Amino acid sequence: MTSDAARYDDHGEVPLAGYAGLASVFLAGAGAFAALARYRGVRLPQEVPPWDVALLGTATYKASRLLTRDRITSFLRAPFTRRTEEGEASEVVDEPRGSGVRRAVGDLLSCPFCTSAWVAGALVCSYTATPRLTRLVCAGFGAVTVADWLQYAWTWTQQSAKS
Repeated sequence: MTSDAARYDDHGEVPLAGYAGLASVFLAGAGAFAALARYRGVRLPQEVPPWDVALLGTATYKASRLLTRDRITSFLRAPFTRRTEEGEASEVVDEPRGSGVRRAVGDLLSCPFCTSAWVAGALVCSYTATPRLTRLVCAGFGAVTVADWLQYAWTWTQQSAKS
């Protein structure tokens, strides 16, 4: 039994070993990409223009929402999370389940803020290796984000007209 002083939180439910494992996977992936890029002679960009940062940011936002809140991607989250409620605009809200690594992965897959670091990491690696392709993919996610906002605006306009 763990003494009260040795626990990280009041409930003893934080899967610190699982988080450490996930952080290790993230760092190992970044390191492997860096080693492979160096081996293949991939050169880092001299600069990243502000427009590309905005495009990468928009794509990171949308991809992380799709992974953590979209109904269609529920099959990815289901082994690690449980549906708790229906969110706004056809999004869903899941909560992590299990313990240890399963719980840590559930925490990651139920949190768009947490997932965004992983998505941004993948997009930055992709941008380094194939900037044109990555811009195209990010533009697609950006288009979906704009479409979402237009859907919200249209719904708001309809609701305002009825009032």
